[in-house]
Amino acid sequence: MSDAPNLPADIASALTEPKAYGEWQGLNEKFAWARANAPLAIANVPGFDPFWAVTRHADIMEVSRNNKLFASGIRQTTLTQSLIDQAVRTQFPDGHLIRSLVQMDAPDHMKYRLLTQTWFMPKNLRTLEDRIREIARETVDHMLSLGGECDFATDVALHYPLRVVMNILGVPREDEPRMLMLTQQLFGSTDPELNRARAEVTDPMQALQMLQFVIADFETYFKALTEDRRQNPKEDVATVLANASVNGAPIPDRELNGYYIIVATAGHDTTSASTAGAMMELARNPALFERYRAAEVDKAGLIEEAIRWTTPVQHFMRSATEDTELGGQKIKAGDWLMLCYISGNRDEAVFPDPMTFNPDRTPNNQIAFGFGGHVCLGQHLARMEMRILMEELLPRLKSVELAGEPARAESIFVGGLKRLPIRFQAA
Repeated sequence: MSDAPNLPADIASALTEPKAYGEWQGLNEKFAWARANAPLAIANVPGFDPFWAVTRHADIMEVSRNNKLFASGIRQTTLTQSLIDQAVRTQFPDGHLIRSLVQMDAPDHMKYRLLTQTWFMPKNLRTLEDRIREIARETVDHMLSLGGECDFATDVALHYPLRVVMNILGVPREDEPRMLMLTQQLFGSTDPELNRARAEVTDPMQALQMLQFVIADFETYFKALTEDRRQNPKEDVATVLANASVNGAPIPDRELNGYYIIVATAGHDTTSASTAGAMMELARNPALFERYRAAEVDKAGLIEEAIRWTTPVQHFMRSATEDTELGGQKIKAGDWLMLCYISGNRDEAVFPDPMTFNPDRTPNNQIAFGFGGHVCLGQHLARMEMRILMEELLPRLKSVELAGEPARAESIFVGGLKRLPIRFQAA
């Protein structure tokens, strides 16, 4: 990396700073500068191993379509401090706290992905639409019972996709609060309002310990669920996982727990973020709200733009498996690359006027779900959930507006609105 261009220190530092992702506007300005001046450059930040910041849409796509050359399993798939990385490798030689689909390369990745892939394809999801619509109506009824004001992020957006994915997974309704709490502690580990300590955590080892406690709690819960589904199989994803085999043997405990965690957490938290993002823009723009109020109005453009606008999964890391070239830069075997999806989804070369929320973008080549072999397994479910909620909610509202300042989670990996105070009138 010695001959590679370096990012300015303030931009490199922002990529590693949870508060920058919470602030959001300044981060997007830094990404815009990087795309224009150093779209593929090295970030040197104290406490982190050097990494390439990949900020252009085209380069992110190129990395994503070539999983053999840019692997997920070699080292951490999320940006991790050096001390934490070293400590994890002491415990797990593969370098991962969790081993799920996200951390797998071929041939394991496809073997494990195929176990549940049919559950999340459009054909199967259509059979679930009535149940999802029922959950959406219950959610809308709850919101309208709150008296004309609510925090849409915490009162509505968090709970609706949670209930949907727990229904599919097979987690009882009484356990949903536990799954929500653990998900927030996992993805919000750097946010003092969301993490396990409910405090600012600056010690890397303390941060690691908190994550290990969260993962252990997940393991305890899913071990009991597995035992139950092996004795009492049902029509749910938990039954599929509990009784599945890979390479002629039951899924190893570590991989099984990782699978449960990725379905249970990514299956709702990211959709919550996109749903809140859509509502924020509708609350800000009365004309937009009026346009989409009617149930029969096609919501596809609104949903796709909300996904681009929010970009809940803010980055993934990849590792080069051999010397190569990307975006005119020489990448060496072992180099670590940060795919900056927030930046890719605001790339001026792909999205005209990218800082404007525009549901009429055609095409909308957003990459919030990733691309290639690791494209999000739940992308079709996420779109369906958002569509159904908007179809059920918007016709029952006469007006909606912001009732306070929205706030984003201070998180580098998965982010979105943690507060969205709104004022509304029922139709």
